[in-house]
Formats: sequence, structure tokens, C-alpha cells
Amino acid sequence: MTPVIVADQLTRYYGARIAVDRVSFDVRPNEVMGLLGPNGSGKSTILRILTGYLRPTSGTARVAGYDVVTHGLEARTQLGYVPEDVPLYTHMRVNEFLQFMGRIRGLSEAQLPSAVDQVIERLSLQRVATLLIAKLSRGYRQRVAIAQALLGKPKLLVLDEPTNGLDPRQIIEVRELIRSLAAELSILVTSHILAEIERVAHRVAILLDGKLLTVHTLSGQQHVRVRIRGGDEAMVRTALQALHDASVADADPIRGVYLLDGVASPADAVRVLVQAGLAVEEAGTTSSGLEQLFLRLTEGAHA
Repeated sequence: MTPVIVADQLTRYYGARIAVDRVSFDVRPNEVMGLLGPNGSGKSTILRILTGYLRPTSGTARVAGYDVVTHGLEARTQLGYVPEDVPLYTHMRVNEFLQFMGRIRGLSEAQLPSAVDQVIERLSLQRVATLLIAKLSRGYRQRVAIAQALLGKPKLLVLDEPTNGLDPRQIIEVRELIRSLAAELSILVTSHILAEIERVAHRVAILLDGKLLTVHTLSGQQHVRVRIRGGDEAMVRTALQALHDASVADADPIRGVYLLDGVASPADAVRVLVQAGLAVEEAGTTSSGLEQLFLRLTEGAHA
């Protein structure tokens, strides 16, 4: 399938400082792609290039087949953008604001009512549609911001730190919304919080100091994660022989962290490891090896 985003050797300087250094990746149809990295790693600069706010110093980027520089207007009509600090007009009512944004996006007066009604329903804004935006909670303001980005049915939704400043319940709601929207369009989402990307993305691009370190697929497969004091990988592998089909999927011996495949539960892992004389300090489950991968790739870096 033709990618919705193709970034090729994207580079951006601010004066003498390089913010994005030859970054290449793609985003496929109906995929949630995460950009993960510490603050200052280049995530927001990449988004600003893709959305037409900045020109790359070199390299190219295409959105739905349109070059973001040479065919910028066409590219921008294919995406909806929600920046980290959303500039909402708080003196307007929700439905008024969405109508205003729909006109900016080029919707005709005939298209506008149904388009606004659709995003109000999609974002569950019915009960606040006639309220002033100034009266809304942070969670509802984020929903309004996402609603305006969906006007015109873009092929790509771009979200910059979408859960920043939200309370735990609102974070869960935004996660569920992102996962459900992926059935309708592609989503590019940034975060400096590993767990947020891990919970919503199909793939993740890990950035550090403007460089792309890797693109990693998140399988969703459950692993048992254990942390052991002392011992080594060979001892862990020997202990796992007591469990049928158990194996080490990933290992970080320096930190004593191991991801285990083929283990029914953390309790089973603890039992055989303790029997082998290993000191287990922590045991649980995780859906991917993203934490270990991120720590290895960014070892020695300061966020």
C-alpha cells in the first residue's frame, strides 16, 4: 500500500544547530506511527515540516503523494494537525468554532452542517456543543482540537504530545480515541513518554539529538519481564529449561532486566529463577521490548 507519509533524508538547521539530521521514515494507511524521544530530539520540528510550518533545510517529505514544499497547499488539505499547545478561540462556542474552522478548511456552506455534526458525534461533544470553549475542561478542549483536525476527512491526523497535561482518566480516553480513529485514517503521534507510545502505536521511530536511531514494530505480544540482582544471562537461560518452550526474548544484563517468551505467568518465572538461586527483584508483564530497546539506544544520553 502507498504510504501516507514518506520522509526522505529530512534535515533542518536552526542557524548552526542541527535539529533534524537526515531522518527517513514512512507511515502506512490506517497505521499509528509514534515518534518517541526525549525533549529536544527533533519530534516537533519534524511535525512542523510535515504540516508546512517549516521548510526543511534539505531532504523531502510527501503527504498523500504531495511534496510538502512544492505542493504545500495540496499536502495540507490531506492532514489535520493538533499541536501540543492548541490555539483555541476560547470566546467562541464549540459549534461556532468548528464551523469557523470548517470554513478555513474550505468546506462549503452546504457541507458545513453535516461535517460539524459528524465530528461533534465522533468526539462525543454533544453535551458541550453550545458551551463557550473557555468553560471546558482540559480534556474537552483536547477533544475540540481533535474534532477541528478531522473536518474535511483528512487522510492523516498529526498529534503532538496529545496527552500532555491531562488527568489519568482523560489520558485513557485519548488513548482509546487514537486507537479507534486508526480505522479511518493514519495517525502520527509524538511523545517523550514511552508508555504512551507503547499503548497506541503500531510502529515507533526512536529519535535522539535529531537522529533517527531505529524504527521498531510493536507486536502487542505479551512478555514476562523480570529484573534480577546478580547472576547472568546464561544462568537465566539455564533456569528457564525447567519450563517447556520458555526462552529469553530480550536481555539487558547490565540492568538485570530480561523479557521472557513462552512463560505462562510472572509467578512461574519467579519460581524457576528462585529455585536456580537467582534473586528476583521485580516481575510482571509487558507488551513489547520497547523499554529495553530505548534504554540501549539512548544509553549515555541526557534528556
